[in-house]
Amino acid sequence: MKNLKIALIGTGGRGRHCRLIHDPAQGVEIAAGADPCDDAQKVFHEYIPGAKLFSDYREMLRDGEIGAVIISTPDWMHEEMAIASLEAGKAVYLEKPMAITIGGCDRILECAMRTGSKLFIGHNMRYKPFVLKMKEIIDSGVVGELQAGWCRHFVGYGGDAYFRDWHSERRNTTGLLLQKGSHDIDVMHWLMGSYTKSVVGMGMLSVYNRCKRRSPDTPGCAVWDSSHYPPLTQSGFSPVIDVEDHNMVMMQLENGSQMCYLQCHYTPDAERNYTFIGTKGRIENYGVNNGPCEIHVWTRRGPRETPDIIYKLPAVTSSGHGGADLATLQSFVGFVRDGKKTNTSPVAARQSVAVGVLGHKSMRGGCNREDVPPLDPELVRYFDNNQVK
Repeated sequence: MKNLKIALIGTGGRGRHCRLIHDPAQGVEIAAGADPCDDAQKVFHEYIPGAKLFSDYREMLRDGEIGAVIISTPDWMHEEMAIASLEAGKAVYLEKPMAITIGGCDRILECAMRTGSKLFIGHNMRYKPFVLKMKEIIDSGVVGELQAGWCRHFVGYGGDAYFRDWHSERRNTTGLLLQKGSHDIDVMHWLMGSYTKSVVGMGMLSVYNRCKRRSPDTPGCAVWDSSHYPPLTQSGFSPVIDVEDHNMVMMQLENGSQMCYLQCHYTPDAERNYTFIGTKGRIENYGVNNGPCEIHVWTRRGPRETPDIIYKLPAVTSSGHGGADLATLQSFVGFVRDGKKTNTSPVAARQSVAVGVLGHKSMRGGCNREDVPPLDPELVRYFDNNQVK
């Protein structure tokens, strides 16, 4: 696999960023693309003229020259397409979330172990410079043993990205605590060094259910526009909206520490703000590398305005998500070709989905505690061993 031919399943949307990895001179070639949309096929062909085109991904999977696939389709398709690709012997890069049910994640993991086909989940935030810097600082021990982790997620573009197309329906996503929050929950698990064992969720749909809808015959258009505010003055929203526009979840971790995650889709600003509190101090980010970013550390008593250490990180604009998209794709190639370790983990991806699924179950059923079902220890050992039996 030194010369790796990759196929895209879903060439539009998130599939567009996968072109970053196309570098035939270095033995990495986007050799094919499958998409039922003629316009998406046309744009893909213009960018990579020599690539094969397919309308049905199943036909593409029969191509013996393809060694790996990148799946960038809507969430509810992930399970079916990942399992079919693994069964076909292809290495799989699967965009997050891994699936929209816990059972779906477990079936993907079981298939990957049984077939021996490589599985990589595109949790690109594990490659963001500010996350890597926070992990470095936490791992140094300067703030001590972490006991509490909080994330406030202000989704200023929520009304454009999630309430005008397929994201607005539970049947397609389970909910936005899962769809959007799986990124942050995965990062928090990684930095806290433990997975969630039980959750309590609370959320509601209180704003976008009151907005003007488009006709069911009108295609959804999730175009981000800063003028689309405030929400109640806008129109063109999905005819069916049954996911919450405000989500909160509290998590008890296996190692005894605790986390909470709060997400709002009708706020005017956009930001992810993490703070982690340990036995010797606290760490918090300001910005996420798409613009100026700082990480503040407090190690003694005093006002919030005077942290003891300030790390200034430069803005990264070379590729999507603060450079993380390209870094994630490069990690996938290194894993498939050379067996290199990755920042991401299929088991961790399953655990973030579990929190989202059970958080929604809790908030929709009386805010009761829900326990995360354990994974088969054999599966855990397999993926912890870099997918080597």
